[in-house]
Amino acid sequence: MTTFQRARSEEQRQLRRRAILDTTAAMCDEMPASAVSLNEIGRRVGLAKSNVLRYFDSREEILLELLDQDWQRWTNDLPALLGASMRPKADLAERGRAFAATLTRSLAADRRLCDLLSAQAGVLEHNVSPEVAAKYKRAALANVDALAALIREHLPELHDRATRLCAQIVLVIGAVWIHSQPSRAMLTAYEADPSLAALRMEFAPTLEDMVATLIAGTPAGAAS
Repeated sequence: MTTFQRARSEEQRQLRRRAILDTTAAMCDEMPASAVSLNEIGRRVGLAKSNVLRYFDSREEILLELLDQDWQRWTNDLPALLGASMRPKADLAERGRAFAATLTRSLAADRRLCDLLSAQAGVLEHNVSPEVAAKYKRAALANVDALAALIREHLPELHDRATRLCAQIVLVIGAVWIHSQPSRAMLTAYEADPSLAALRMEFAPTLEDMVATLIAGTPAGAAS
């Protein structure tokens, strides 16, 4: 554990914030975001809980900033993945399925982002100030716009509905993720009685099917 001196310059302050975010990211690779605590963040980064709160207003603000960074990284990586998998001359249905498949593969490899997206509305957007809430929501809108730009590029028939479609996709990602992560008690129950798992969701096939369905059900050329 590293022990930090109090930051005395803006550069030092940014280094502290970076250390807190990097530590929280490592924790989110080990456990669900809901299990991350300020006390453990502070212990790992070498700061008392009260000192962590000098750099972020709350645990939720830390996780929201981490979510924004992960979301930006994901959307920055998507163009290359889509460029390698999409067939521009294919019909809309085929391109829609390819888009859904590529998006799903990228998310299946990014458990931390999926977990943070699943927690954003029910957990992370609570216990934050109006200023932090507004800052995060502006970032989220920018991230949705970046994804919508990819829809417009690869599925131009859906241009007018791209932003709404992307907002729906983000909601589906979080919902499918949380339902595909059963508790230990549920897993034990499934093992004892496999019939109970009849409605259990597997993340990748369920997400791909739902995103493809959303794309297919979005009217081409409709007004937003």
